[in-house]
Amino acid sequence: MHSVHARRQSLFEIHLAVLLFGFPGLFAKWIPLSPPLIVFGRVFFASLALAAVIAVGRRSFRLSSGRDAGLLVLCGFFLAVHWTLFFQSVQVSSVAVGLLSYSSFPVFTAFLEPVLLKERGDRGSLIFALLCVLGVSLIIPSFRLTDSTFQGVLYGLGAGLTFSILSITNRRLVRTYSSLTVAFYQDLFAMGFLLPAVAVLWQPITARTLGLVALLGIFCTAAAHSLFIKGMKLVGARTASILSSLEPVYGIVLALLFLGEIPELRTVAGGALILAAALIVTARAGRAA
Repeated sequence: MHSVHARRQSLFEIHLAVLLFGFPGLFAKWIPLSPPLIVFGRVFFASLALAAVIAVGRRSFRLSSGRDAGLLVLCGFFLAVHWTLFFQSVQVSSVAVGLLSYSSFPVFTAFLEPVLLKERGDRGSLIFALLCVLGVSLIIPSFRLTDSTFQGVLYGLGAGLTFSILSITNRRLVRTYSSLTVAFYQDLFAMGFLLPAVAVLWQPITARTLGLVALLGIFCTAAAHSLFIKGMKLVGARTASILSSLEPVYGIVLALLFLGEIPELRTVAGGALILAAALIVTARAGRAA
């Protein structure tokens, strides 16, 4: 039986990981680069750091089949699109809008899983989808494409949809490989997909910018992922998934402290509905599993 101290340490590790996951939105404001360049730097440094962690831990880099390699290439594509859309959302609007609209992904997952995995659907998910739509509509002050908040929500919903597809595809891979190995290959392949964008959008990079990109890739991606996986050993996937819903809360608080961004009341109200829907869907999925 695991000690109470060990479980508390695991909970602390997950909270610290989720806190680190809450920082990337700030980097979208700090780093003076276009989203594809930021994401390329993020996956470059993250893949290097994850490769080091895997090598030091003597884990295997080997893939069992060509099909698995193909799935990882697909995951790399969706990861590149997901992070690019997320950073675009934050850059055109705010950290709060980007994080809250992206947090709709568990609702997307509830609808996509039965279709993509040929599993039985959950009719109750429709209620939470409507709750999520209501939350999104509260955040948007004007449904005009020229409105920056509307643009941010659209990009954020795109980030949520692509992350949902990514997480569903990951379900098969994590049964065979460690999450660190899956993350390493996803970052590596995402880097490959972003190379053409880097060639077209290349901007001069200062030492400060390079340092920020390295921090984003090493600490807010590779280290956070490693901590999250380590904490899950004693806490469990369901609890970890629910705790990960705190990411937008941490992110909004960090944006308030470091950027002085104060979310509007309508954003807070809409975000509360989105998070409520996401939390309930996550909890129901855990019970079903």
